[in-house]
Amino acid sequence: QVYLVESGGGLVQSGGSLRLACAAPRLITSTYTAMEMAWYRQAPGEQREMVAVITTDRRTNYAESVKGRFTISKDNSKKRVYLHMNNLKPEDTAVYFCNARHTLNGGVSWGQGTQVTVSG
Repeated sequence: QVYLVESGGGLVQSGGSLRLACAAPRLITSTYTAMEMAWYRQAPGEQREMVAVITTDRRTNYAESVKGRFTISKDNSKKRVYLHMNNLKPEDTAVYFCNARHTLNGGVSWGQGTQVTVSG
């Protein structure tokens, strides 16, 4: 298990932007670099869905609904992963969760989530 802490959520209008951050303060850098990081989201009454993934060699993958609007990035020295969200839409409203998967042992960890609300 990895301790993950999300931040940066809030209330924005349609077309606005937010940057989410996920920190892993208890990990040493060498361990963090072995983690594949991702962002998921879950809206009320809906199933959790993958939003963006970034691998250890910085390859990325995005849900079709956010391609061209969201960008995932990471800073290994700071042990942080970010989700830059642009041109936000009301359908982006959800709790966003940080996810970490250890590429060597397969262990999976989750943060507590941060609320993003987009008004029309």
